[in-house]
Amino acid sequence: MKKILAIYYSQSGQLKQIIDNFCEPLINAGFNVEKVQVKLKNDFAFPWTTKRFFSVMPDCVLSVTHELESFQLKESSYDLIILGYQPWFLSPSIPFNSLIHNSVFKSVLKNTPVITITGVRNMWVNAFEKIKPMLKDAQARHVGTVALYDRHLNLVSIFTIFHWMLTARKDRYLRFFPLPGVAEADIENTKNIGKLVLPYLEKNEWNGLQEEFIKVKAVDPKYHLMFIEGKAGIMFKLWAKLISKKQNKGSWLAVFKYYLLIALFIAAPLVWVINMLVFKPFLSNHIKKKKAALLKLN
Repeated sequence: MKKILAIYYSQSGQLKQIIDNFCEPLINAGFNVEKVQVKLKNDFAFPWTTKRFFSVMPDCVLSVTHELESFQLKESSYDLIILGYQPWFLSPSIPFNSLIHNSVFKSVLKNTPVITITGVRNMWVNAFEKIKPMLKDAQARHVGTVALYDRHLNLVSIFTIFHWMLTARKDRYLRFFPLPGVAEADIENTKNIGKLVLPYLEKNEWNGLQEEFIKVKAVDPKYHLMFIEGKAGIMFKLWAKLISKKQNKGSWLAVFKYYLLIALFIAAPLVWVINMLVFKPFLSNHIKKKKAALLKLN
């Protein structure tokens, strides 16, 4: 009997729903799937307040860990680990950072095939790039990744995600905007993505799984989001280092909040238009190489 661990943190329930759908064909095939939803000892309340949401930025970007609630794993080793994660401020979330550095979890990661999976607003590349060396450091075998995202326009999804985060209501903001988060059809389709894992798990031979995920667009980085995220990731790191050294962090976080709003609604669209008109026509080979490097797991 193959033993599978699906472990993740989920505030709103979206990542739990994705993990459940991904695991369904594995369970139906008769494999033993153990699901573990981790929590922080001092967990973040949902819905968020604006102040609380921005307060976690420095710890996210600087990979600071918080204490987890104790959890038990039924097995000392697994044939596959399905590892769910969320990007917060373009970095792995505090719960994920806390889990990946947990000694109990690290002991089962060693030499074990790992599939990473996320459900995001739209930007996941920076977080994923940080996670790859973490898994390598833990001596895990990263064999595949899945990234589900909100397919609506970037500026539209900003409004919908903040509505969801600050109210805990997954409905149409102002009865006009689309529903927030990953579309239900995409979440449902995660079952089909999970089916792709079956022959690899049965044979314990993982070469080719990532290529299948790419083929069905289970992971499909978008250049315009990669471009914006690359620029924003640098600025977030500078802000995180600056704020972490200040005693009056609250005041500096308020300044960062307004900087972020200006960057999202004015700077990012302007820089993107300039890039599209001036630079992108000459960067097709560079973009292909960058995507290929991102999708390479080792």
